[in-house]
Amino acid sequence: MELFRIRRDIPFMKHAIVLNAISAITFIAAVIFLVTRGLNLSVEFTGGTVMEVAYEQPADLSAVRQVIESLGYAEVPVQNFGSSRDVLLRLPVQVGKSSGQQSEVVLAALKAQNPAVELRRTEFVGPQVGRELVEDGLKALGMVIVGIMIYLAIRFEWKYAVSAIIANLHDVVIILGFFAFFQWEFSLAVLAAVLAVLGYSVNESVVIFDRIRESFRRYRKKTTPEIIDNAITSTISRTIITHGSTQIMVLSMLLFGGPTLYYFALALTIGILFGIYSSVFVAAAIAMWLGIKREDLIKGGGKKEEADPDDPNAGAVV
Repeated sequence: MELFRIRRDIPFMKHAIVLNAISAITFIAAVIFLVTRGLNLSVEFTGGTVMEVAYEQPADLSAVRQVIESLGYAEVPVQNFGSSRDVLLRLPVQVGKSSGQQSEVVLAALKAQNPAVELRRTEFVGPQVGRELVEDGLKALGMVIVGIMIYLAIRFEWKYAVSAIIANLHDVVIILGFFAFFQWEFSLAVLAAVLAVLGYSVNESVVIFDRIRESFRRYRKKTTPEIIDNAITSTISRTIITHGSTQIMVLSMLLFGGPTLYYFALALTIGILFGIYSSVFVAAAIAMWLGIKREDLIKGGGKKEEADPDDPNAGAVV
């Protein structure tokens, strides 16, 4: 399915150096923000108090959130838990206050707003749990990266695996850089979004690499940059359809999903946009600079070539 077809190849690789220089500057800036400012980790990672309260009627989450913010808590997760009458709160650790003292103060403020509110449970998530979550999250990220490298190396060739992983790590670091710079809360949901972006970005790279392989088979006289330009140009319509529809869905979550889904959708939005950019300008360009050639992908000589409308020798035995 195509929305349109571009007849003349767009010279993407002609501007590869400039575009990758911009990408490198963005990447370095993200690393600097991560090192100097760090991530604003949520309660799941740092430890804190988890409270569950219940109301007689469906809870007004925005009103509950205003009460929590009035107590000096910024961006505390407030969400329904189980039903519309049950509300779950995650309070970060406050210096000089125990978990019990925090829950008492919060419950008193909630009762002042609505006397019918009832405390169902309160528990303290210790730093040890948070440390384990950080370690498990890093392990999950590492396993995804290794799995992607193995898959690409088997399906294509090691040069493609290296270029795709560099492009995917580029996306991940830039997402984390945004969260570090703006000090947005980094929660388990955001970590899930980062892992999803890894898979999403590698899918776009695989599509482009597949088309590069097809173009190598069809066009025997084109140079490698021309082959890559042809592959990217021929997939633009598909990219607009798939990424456009996905972005509409993610933007819907971002705009209408409420505070619970906000940072999850925000991470996906950033990741999708940079995923398209990196697949086209980073992964393909690095593969070109690593020296990909027709022989890397075309194996088993003696096969008949597909017709090349621009090559009078197409179809010859190779």
